[in-house]
Amino acid sequence: MILTIANQKGGVGKTTTAINLAAAFALKNIRTLLVDLDPQANSTLSFLDPRDLSVSMYNVLVERVPLVQVILPTHLKYLQVAPARIALAKLEAALAGELDAHYRLKDALAPVAGEFETIVIDTPPTLGLLTVNAMVAASHILIPIQSSYFALEGTDDLLETIDKIKSRMNPALQILGVVVTLHDRRTVLGRDIVNQISEVFKEKVFNTAITRSVRLEESPAYRLSVFEHAPESTGAAEYYALCEEVMARV
Repeated sequence: MILTIANQKGGVGKTTTAINLAAAFALKNIRTLLVDLDPQANSTLSFLDPRDLSVSMYNVLVERVPLVQVILPTHLKYLQVAPARIALAKLEAALAGELDAHYRLKDALAPVAGEFETIVIDTPPTLGLLTVNAMVAASHILIPIQSSYFALEGTDDLLETIDKIKSRMNPALQILGVVVTLHDRRTVLGRDIVNQISEVFKEKVFNTAITRSVRLEESPAYRLSVFEHAPESTGAAEYYALCEEVMARV
């Protein structure tokens, strides 16, 4: 499974979901690669020291450096990371006019795909070339949607992009599901928003919603997943349950 975490809205929990799903797979002894395509590099910094990075996904996608030369181990035995750096922000300009620009990630993953049972791709909060590369390379997409008043704003554009990619570049692409993030189940508004999201996405909505949590926000600062930073927390229990649901759907 190659699972892209995508939503062009920022602040919806994409990176938190990528980090903790990848860690959950690894803790189940599933050989996992976390590919960071976000120039902010927060997935990378959650597991690696930036001083250890000499090459990144920019070098892979623009200079065709073999992915195997970029992948680094983490403290989790079954998790490796293909890191991002801020240089990724220049990718669109660097690949302007290249006929295979949308396929760079797919081509780069092909030689290493057999070494991993699961590949999780974190994407930036745009529908630009990086996110399109992630969708072209993926077998499945997981969409985090924040439990907020404007939750569904922009989802039409996202679904339209997915449809375009399915019609031409990646017919096998499937929406695995939608996860509600930053949820406050105590409020009427929170419950109403979950109902709204369920009306649009129906059975695609995961049963597990991720509630707003200080522990989830803290863990990247310690370069740990929530399972190691706060194993007894609600966030750990929820991401473990989400991982189980993802595996059941695949």
